[in-house]
Amino acid sequence: MAMDVIDYEIKGSEMQFVEVELDPGEAAIGEAGSMMFMDAGIGMDTVFGDGRAQQGGLFGKLLGAGKRLVTGESLFTTVYTNNGSGKQRIAFAAPYPGKILPMDLSKLGGTLICQKDAFLCAARGVSLGIAIQQKLSVGFFGGEGFIMQKLDGDGLAFVHAGGTVVRRELQPGQTLLVDTGCVVAYTAGVSFEIQYVGKIKTALFGGEGLFFAKLSGPGTIWLQSLPLSRLASRIFAAAPQTGGGGKEQGSLLGGLAAGGLLGGMLGGGDDD
Repeated sequence: MAMDVIDYEIKGSEMQFVEVELDPGEAAIGEAGSMMFMDAGIGMDTVFGDGRAQQGGLFGKLLGAGKRLVTGESLFTTVYTNNGSGKQRIAFAAPYPGKILPMDLSKLGGTLICQKDAFLCAARGVSLGIAIQQKLSVGFFGGEGFIMQKLDGDGLAFVHAGGTVVRRELQPGQTLLVDTGCVVAYTAGVSFEIQYVGKIKTALFGGEGLFFAKLSGPGTIWLQSLPLSRLASRIFAAAPQTGGGGKEQGSLLGGLAAGGLLGGMLGGGDDD
């Protein structure tokens, strides 16, 4: 299917959104819940699978939807089509602090592998599939890196990364060790493997886990400083673990009272 050529503008700093301009008849596909606003002349159509018009009948649609389900995404995507006679604009918002990256698949070899929660939106015609790492070690220990999304086509796609993003060009044979959650995306020529950290003491007490992602060139990789899993774990760790504000206040007052009583007892002993 021919790709729609869309114009866009990324706005914002830490909580970004991308504003896409559609000519009459052009369309964009978006992840469920990512739409921020749109002009009145744009029509919405929720479809089964990845939004391609022809997917080989019912079986093709089921296959496309199944691929999305494996990556943890919704079975459905939404197609936004400009049904008017003039240009119309639609915006898609990032789900958490970070950066939106425009990926021109025609300049990246036609294929991009990205984290399963990174895809935000794309021009109509981009195919959304899955990339399952072939090695068993990746499957057992790879964490976020085992099942990833695969974007195919020659159009424009937008992916989201957490925190600050760095792009690295790997030369043939050049290798980089990365935390598995920090890998945002890479081109098809990059080899992805899982490597053991090497020392039990480092694995148990170093805070980085047992395994790294080993990325080898040639190709381009994108890394993020704040993976969603790391952000979620920090929020969970900081959140109160007991329910109800009254209980927490009672615990605090009880703790202060107990502390005062203990301090008085200790202080009384000093006076003696």
